[in-house]
Amino acid sequence: MRRALLSVSDKSNLVDFAKQLVALDFELISTGGTMKALEAAGVPVQSVETITHFPEMLDGRVKTLHPAVHGGLLAKRDDPEHMAMLEKEDIKPIDLVCVNLYPFKATIEKPDVTQAQAIENIDIGGPSMLRSAAKNYISVLPVVDPKDYPGVIKALQQQTDTPEYRLGLAAKVFRHTAAYDALIAQYFTTEPEPEKLTLTYEKRQSLRYGENSHQKAAFYVEPLAQKYSLANATQVHGKELSYNNLRDANAALQIISDFNDQPAVVALKHMNPCGIGVATQLVDAWQKAYESDPISIFGGIIALNREVDAATATEMHKLFLEIIIAPSFSSEALTILEKKKNLRLLTLDFEGAKSAADREITGIMGGILIQSGDQVTESANDFEVVSQKQPTPEQLKALAFGQTTVKHVKSNAIVVTTADRTLGIGAGQQNRIDSVKIAVDKAKTKPQFKDAILASDAFFPMDDSVEYAAKHGISAIVEPGGSIKDKDSIKKADELGVALVFTGVRHFKH
Repeated sequence: MRRALLSVSDKSNLVDFAKQLVALDFELISTGGTMKALEAAGVPVQSVETITHFPEMLDGRVKTLHPAVHGGLLAKRDDPEHMAMLEKEDIKPIDLVCVNLYPFKATIEKPDVTQAQAIENIDIGGPSMLRSAAKNYISVLPVVDPKDYPGVIKALQQQTDTPEYRLGLAAKVFRHTAAYDALIAQYFTTEPEPEKLTLTYEKRQSLRYGENSHQKAAFYVEPLAQKYSLANATQVHGKELSYNNLRDANAALQIISDFNDQPAVVALKHMNPCGIGVATQLVDAWQKAYESDPISIFGGIIALNREVDAATATEMHKLFLEIIIAPSFSSEALTILEKKKNLRLLTLDFEGAKSAADREITGIMGGILIQSGDQVTESANDFEVVSQKQPTPEQLKALAFGQTTVKHVKSNAIVVTTADRTLGIGAGQQNRIDSVKIAVDKAKTKPQFKDAILASDAFFPMDDSVEYAAKHGISAIVEPGGSIKDKDSIKKADELGVALVFTGVRHFKH
């Protein structure tokens, strides 16, 4: 008679699975709560103590860590010496292991969990049995996921539990235990740069394709993803999100997290903002973001940091948009926006938005790069006026708004803004003067340009950017400074009557 050892924390479909194993002439061995559940359902089962001849000890910490268990799992059935050893020690082989682990993740998700409670939910015996079974998958069926129960039963009934099928189950076990250990390691790790970086992600969904239709893609999420993230967003309307949708939406969330003090709207296209507006009323913030670049916003992603009301929804409904993200939508706003069946509407908790980008991970061939997020936001108190001309109080507000915006634009980055809206954005050019020209030329046709300032994510290597901006109507500029030719830029600002401010902080975004 074949033997199966069952010891599970997640008892979903356990009884039915066990009954079907019994029907296939399996003898069942079990522990603790699993055994009680089976006995209560009338399933014949014996305790693990009957094969170890050793009682559970240390409050259940030691019960399956025994040669009678692991010898029965690890013995090679085609090795005469292994089988002779089992017979000598009166150990019977175990042919199937069904184990899922102590709920460590669920435990540490609890708001008031203590480290002692977390430690007690670190499974030792479970991973050991799973790894033993998976190592010897040719002879032992390793089962870790209740979703696999029907397939396992079918394979046993039809004798299709081939080495390839068993290898698939073994690989799943090793992924499961590796992810389990990675989460424990993350919980205990306090070093910012540990010698090994153990990360684990859970598959959320397969995507239709990647950046282009010939590329495959999938969406994986962190097991304990922060509230303010797409991992915890709820899609309330529209078709499935694509790879590009997810990247753009994530960028929009990173940007709007810096504007949470008042109603704000971010319009984004291809990972760069094309418009940002703030106001006391959300619909006015929308109008400012829209007017920044009414061409680029077509097909864009919109993030709003307040509940979307009917007035704002009515204005957005006039355009083709891909995604709208907000904390919530009023019932009237939903009625308006849901008329567009493909428009994706997402809600998420904006609590903790300010600290959202505390860590950034980027993949490169052969490895990853990891850095802390760019969470520096300058105010007028951080500025050093290096020109003869002093900025006005209103210009200082605009310079701070520009600095908050420019750090979210791909470098070389230039933004032209007032204190409450972007007017022109130049992004991703190979030289800074081209970004200046793009941003200024977009902005100078707008009536608000008379009050505009210019912000740069990095220093000016030449004085040509200051000259171009000043000759086209810019009267105040903010940049980090730090160039060996800073004196040239300061001299040009003084020559043309521009207020020039240094921050000392660069905001490259690649």
